[in-house]
Amino acid sequence: MDAPEHSHNNKKHIALTVNGEKVEADIDARMTLAEFLREGLDLTGTKVGCNRGECGSCTVILDGVAVYSCTMLAVEAEGKEVLTIEGMGDGKALHPLQQAFIEHDALQCGYCTPGMLLSIVALLQQNPQPTYDDVRRAIDGNLCRCGSYLNIIDAALDASAKMARKGRG
Repeated sequence: MDAPEHSHNNKKHIALTVNGEKVEADIDARMTLAEFLREGLDLTGTKVGCNRGECGSCTVILDGVAVYSCTMLAVEAEGKEVLTIEGMGDGKALHPLQQAFIEHDALQCGYCTPGMLLSIVALLQQNPQPTYDDVRRAIDGNLCRCGSYLNIIDAALDASAKMARKGRG
């Protein structure tokens, strides 16, 4: 049996939008989205913990849906819109959810924080006034070794209430 033929040219051209900016690059076809964001675009807020889709630290929002960026190839993001932690604020002020994380002491070591925030932002985009259980389900795939889950949920609920009052929900 002959070995399968492999192309020596594994480069692919991709074009996508990251944090509102158009991005084009020639990348290795086997590069994950997490690797592309971190190494190709220097957006190191996207963390890689387990590198197999179990911890959620690499969560980004892809076309409105929270995804593990370590389990998908960057070429799969072709033509799509990606939001990372670096794109959450408006450049001058923190996103209300980021502010609520500070106010509710919802982070300790901070490694899970970008993934937690983006999982909750994706929830708030779909459901601006979630319940406790809605938030719990939204972060179900995100592990926090420090055990800050209750504060994270409180922060999410507080931020959603404040955003609703300001018409941002």
